[in-house]
Amino acid sequence: MIKSKTRELGQPSRAGAITSYLLLGLWGVVVLFPLYWLVITAFKEMFQVNNGPFFIPFVDFQPTLGNWRYIFVDVWNDTYRPFINTVIISLLSSVLALLIGGSAAYGLTRFDYRPRVAGVWLFIVLLLLSVVGVVVLRIPWLLVLAIATALFFILLQPIIRRTDRSLGNNDIAFWLISQRMLPPVASIIPIYLLFQNLRMLDTHAALIITYVATNLPIVVWLMRDYFLNIPKELEESARVDGASPYRVLWSIVVPLSAPGLVATFLFVLVFAWNEYLVALFLSLAKTQTMPLLVAGQNGTRGPQWGYMSVLICIMIVPVVALAIALERYISRGLLVGAVKG
Repeated sequence: MIKSKTRELGQPSRAGAITSYLLLGLWGVVVLFPLYWLVITAFKEMFQVNNGPFFIPFVDFQPTLGNWRYIFVDVWNDTYRPFINTVIISLLSSVLALLIGGSAAYGLTRFDYRPRVAGVWLFIVLLLLSVVGVVVLRIPWLLVLAIATALFFILLQPIIRRTDRSLGNNDIAFWLISQRMLPPVASIIPIYLLFQNLRMLDTHAALIITYVATNLPIVVWLMRDYFLNIPKELEESARVDGASPYRVLWSIVVPLSAPGLVATFLFVLVFAWNEYLVALFLSLAKTQTMPLLVAGQNGTRGPQWGYMSVLICIMIVPVVALAIALERYISRGLLVGAVKG
């Protein structure tokens, strides 16, 4: 009787435990085998890759450092620059997205915004007209920006006085995350034409700006949940004790949201680190990134699997090392973001 009650309270049976471990083991094989295949391929000659499968080093094949020697010695200059470009672009875009998106998310949880619908539509219309003016009509972007800004402030008050309908914080948050619903391939051509007219193709700034704009909705959506879990009473108590807004921010909000900040930072960093489509359109030789270098190994001689495996290993190591170093923050951040109330 006692055993049956204990089992009813949540203890799995032996058969259930065995089944769970088998499924976890199977899932582990599914996840880890591609990484194992990647690593051993980096130590194979080309004929061994084509004539395989050879899975066990020193048994099925003799490992060699030829691929590593080619990447790190023969073409080191062609490998070093894309790696540095990837580090600079990914880190800067992730930090900027976290600063801007985190600030926006905090504002959405602490202040009640009521933007008028008419004002929002006015902004969207002027933005579209500005893009058309720069991209299609080739009007200087500084002139377009000045005209659009002036028209916005001139027309804003007369228009919003005629309407009472407004949006709320939830509407703003949903609008931000809805930007990620648009396929990147649908917007890449306008982005390319915009930076072409601004003469910013093949620059770090073009990729950083695009990655920041792409990752902002994700940062706002994730950080909004983290900030909602921080009790407002803590901040109100600090203000009653005489703490300034900046002191409240740096002494209460930032420490309590640190796990969420780290988890979100690593999340958007991986997005920027592995991004291919935008880099393909906006970068050439000067700002080539690692994903483009990996794709470039599929040339006229066919896929160079050994070289590609070495480059992918180079891409994986920094992210894994960063994830291990920040593991305690990431685990706490994921738990806090998943639990509300």
